[in-house]
Amino acid sequence: MSCMRSSSQKQISRASQASQGRHTPHLPKGAHNGDWLNVLNTGALVDGAASSTASIQRAIDLCGNGGGGTVFIPAGKYIVGTLWMRSNVTLHLDSGATLLGDCDHDAYPIWKTQWEGPNARPAHAPIIAGEGLTNIAITGRGLIDGRGQNWWEAFNQGTLRTIRPHILRLVDCRDVLIDGIHFANSPRWTLNPVACDNLTITKVTIRNPPDSPNTDGIDPDSCNNVHIADCHIDVGDDCIAIKSGCEEDGRRQLQPCQNITISNCTMLHGHGGVVIGSEMSGGVRNVAITNCVFCGTDRGIRLKSRRGRGSAVEDLRVDNIVMDEVLCPIVLNLFYTCGASENSRLLDPAAQPVTGGTPQFRRLRFSNITARKVKYAAAFMLGLPEMSVEDVVLDGISVYMDAGNTQAGSPAMAAGVADMCRAGFVLKNARNIKLRRIDLYDQLGPAITINNSQDIFVSDLYASAVNGPLLLVDGADSPVSDEEDAAYGGIQSSQEGQRIRTFTRSWRYDRRRAARTASEAALTKLAAKSPDRS
Repeated sequence: MSCMRSSSQKQISRASQASQGRHTPHLPKGAHNGDWLNVLNTGALVDGAASSTASIQRAIDLCGNGGGGTVFIPAGKYIVGTLWMRSNVTLHLDSGATLLGDCDHDAYPIWKTQWEGPNARPAHAPIIAGEGLTNIAITGRGLIDGRGQNWWEAFNQGTLRTIRPHILRLVDCRDVLIDGIHFANSPRWTLNPVACDNLTITKVTIRNPPDSPNTDGIDPDSCNNVHIADCHIDVGDDCIAIKSGCEEDGRRQLQPCQNITISNCTMLHGHGGVVIGSEMSGGVRNVAITNCVFCGTDRGIRLKSRRGRGSAVEDLRVDNIVMDEVLCPIVLNLFYTCGASENSRLLDPAAQPVTGGTPQFRRLRFSNITARKVKYAAAFMLGLPEMSVEDVVLDGISVYMDAGNTQAGSPAMAAGVADMCRAGFVLKNARNIKLRRIDLYDQLGPAITINNSQDIFVSDLYASAVNGPLLLVDGADSPVSDEEDAAYGGIQSSQEGQRIRTFTRSWRYDRRRAARTASEAALTKLAAKSPDRS
């Protein structure tokens, strides 16, 4: 079936969704089996040759008007446009059932949600839509295929005037479950819950081509109490992106995205494994990411924002993560350039006044992370000159650079940052940063580069193949001169108010291919002298 685009567009409000073309349906004889309603009994077609939108919508409305139930979609192929969910309704796709996104753009009306307000940017409604609902679920082992190819082409050609549809977008809903479904070829972001509370996404599979534009996997926005677990995500943009709106959205209100757990997921390709921002004007807090594997993502854990976005990303814990073939495992970037390249104030390297639009990253913890075949940098932290990235701990981090990589690139989309190739840990405009139990292999140049930062604590650092100083502080070498200094480190100062402290029981590194290890005598002296030991 060829996908033809239509130029006409309709605008629909939440109030009209409840009534447009929806008279209270009467239950056909034999259609209802207990609390289950088979869409074949409301006229759905399984051959994928004609639209089944109205028939499946009729089944959803029958269950909704009856107080709830399950809409059952058996094996077959069903062409659908936007389907509007109802409270207390489960949409269940059996194994072998496929919802195929309608190729007619008019099948996805223009939708402005009440929660976002009248000034929000208009967008096409998704395949699965709903606002202000309670106790809804999309379950089963079926597939929802957005068939996004014609949308991607129109976007790349610049012919679209409104935002492309998602596969699923639920707004201001409570008690939501998405379980077991396969999603593919989304026109834009795949799953985009907004302002939802008690949201569980589990055992889903998401596959979008690696070159498909803006096809994020799961993007919770301004949500509360989010649980994402046991998912497989392979997409063309961020695998999981946590957001809370931005100054450009025109929303009626901004609220934080908070109380989020992400666990036991595998993530492939994409621009980032788990990303926070850059739309974070409502704030993001209380996030735990555990037991995940990232393969071939550009970045691993990536925080991004810029001047004007305001608010804070705070109280983040990342633990027990494995990464393979990533460009940079950890990125904390307050100079994000995308969309800001024409505004010199946003990207000005000079300090600006601190205002409500100044973003902040603070109280971030990363532990027990292994990253192999890293291309550009082991970690990259870039704060603003007026607002440092602060209170960050990296503990138990093992980074193996790709020894065969000779190509330099950007560790983050950040203003004024030179390309890097196999760099170590790079810190600029940072404060109160602790690096503990760090293993770094096959980097080029210093293991740690520090600029315009203060209160940096380094302990138990192993770095191989150091060609030059182990630490580079504001452009000045900070070499370790003998075994005692290797253990104690002391305080290295490059300017007033800045200090680099190193404390280790066994500081070992290769310099000119000669390994050094602190002596027991130096360690005994350190234990007596160092006030930082804990």
